[in-house]
Amino acid sequence: MCLADRALLAERARQLQLPVKLHDYAPRALPVAHVPGTLAVAHTPLAVPSVAGRPDVRNARYVLGLLDVAIDGALSGEFAALVTAPVQKSLLNEAGIAFSGHTEYLATRAGGGPPVMLLSAGELRVALATTHLPLARVSGALSIESLCHTLATLAQALEHWWGIRTPRIAVCGLNPHAGEGGHLGDEELTIIQPALARARAQGLSVHGPLPADTVFVPRILATFDAVLAMYHDQGLPVIKHVAFERAVNVTLGLPILRTSPDHGTALDLAGTGRAHAGSLGAALRLASQLAAQRHG
Repeated sequence: MCLADRALLAERARQLQLPVKLHDYAPRALPVAHVPGTLAVAHTPLAVPSVAGRPDVRNARYVLGLLDVAIDGALSGEFAALVTAPVQKSLLNEAGIAFSGHTEYLATRAGGGPPVMLLSAGELRVALATTHLPLARVSGALSIESLCHTLATLAQALEHWWGIRTPRIAVCGLNPHAGEGGHLGDEELTIIQPALARARAQGLSVHGPLPADTVFVPRILATFDAVLAMYHDQGLPVIKHVAFERAVNVTLGLPILRTSPDHGTALDLAGTGRAHAGSLGAALRLASQLAAQRHG
């Protein structure tokens, strides 16, 4: 089921010559098997008409409203999972909405503990200790408590969703060469190492802090079930390099299941028919698999 403006979807389908049949979404007590070539749409009209590749600030509240409906439906149990499409953050900010990303907004709106952002592509899983922050603020955002929470949330998700008993987690250092014993920064000594010691005392299999420039070497990576990177651009470039069209963003620590593609809006490709839907398809498949496992 899709939350969107039905007329917009129909227009794009005609523009791209996609043979899809749209019909109205109707909540049902029992799930109904999906029919290929069809799409159920819970219609919500745009504030103003949309032009492909040209976001209009007048539709900013509309975008956020759709997200709120999706969250409420997932919280109530009407929806088994939530798959979000990329959002143009600058559009929401220009409308006066404080929005740094889906991950943070979902945590505020849906509740639960602080969220953990995980990118998954087959056996490669990379989680983040911090998410959408300026690089200058990363060090100050790290703490022993926050890292312990992140590691516990990650380990629990790997065991619950992926069925990995006592998952092995590699933890990156923040600084080059994991700080070189304090000569290139002391966050490894004052924050990361104490957090790992506490996590091990709680029974978690965590290893590090490891230099981020070598932890992703295949022979090292093969010994771990997941990697915890300290900041956004420490971990995500690696997984996007090897699996850009099949990587999936999963938000851990929420009371709802949420996945998304691993990329942004690609406005230059909007409406051209050249955008690759591989990551969106992967996000849909993973959400379906995890939801089925939860309800199985």
